[in-house]
Amino acid sequence: MLRIAVPNKGSLSETAAEMLSEAGYAGRRDSKQLHLIDAANDVEFFFLRPRDIATYVASGALDVGITGRDLLLDVRMPAAREIEKLGFAGSTFRFAGRPGRFANVEDLEGLRIATAFPGLVDAFLDEHGIGVDIVPLDGAVESAVQLGVADAIADVVETGTTLRQAGLEIFGPVILESEAVLIAGPQEAEGIDTLLRRLRGVLVARKYVMLDYDLPADLVDRAVEIASGMESPTVSPLRDPEWVAVRVMVPRKGVNKVMDDLYELGARAILVTAIDNARL
Repeated sequence: MLRIAVPNKGSLSETAAEMLSEAGYAGRRDSKQLHLIDAANDVEFFFLRPRDIATYVASGALDVGITGRDLLLDVRMPAAREIEKLGFAGSTFRFAGRPGRFANVEDLEGLRIATAFPGLVDAFLDEHGIGVDIVPLDGAVESAVQLGVADAIADVVETGTTLRQAGLEIFGPVILESEAVLIAGPQEAEGIDTLLRRLRGVLVARKYVMLDYDLPADLVDRAVEIASGMESPTVSPLRDPEWVAVRVMVPRKGVNKVMDDLYELGARAILVTAIDNARL
């Protein structure tokens, strides 16, 4: 039975649960439930703190898990490895300090850096040959400089508004581009391939839609230039021999532009249908 670690709370939890449900797995009914056996799919779920998941997977206690790339790298356990990007919970890690004080990351040499990800930041600075004193904090890292416990911080940056409100500015290179990922442990457990196929099917379904339309038969080649599909569109004859029905998978993003272009070409009865799941 495949043992899967799932975030029990936080920003990763809800979307991870939705993905697994869309992939056909059972979900917990009580948010306090920490263990669930899905006998029909031969898997066992353990609901854990996102920060602890990489540790359990690296130890081999659990086979795979869903966590953040930042959390995976922060524990610095090579036995746990990323095997699939899951396309949600994106974040960017940057350095920030008082305006005008820092021009680049080398200016941090010998100073105090506050962060909730000490392992991640320490590894990054080691790669650049920069020695600092890491001040580990669990939250509200932006206040560390103002309160005098650090000279600079390393934290998640979205718009930068929170940092500016704290009197800080971003400097230096990006530390990490993070997102939710599926990670695996040291052993190749049976059932991982099935899990990967199912999750990839969900990712495809979220990214693509099915497009159906009727079209004069002599315009098919031009229509394919607008929407070529994954491999090739399905073209079926209609009762009127001068017309055909076309079905094609297209990216969800930009589908309205594709519909406009097909309509201008001469397509009619253009329909968009969501995809629940897929196998490519």
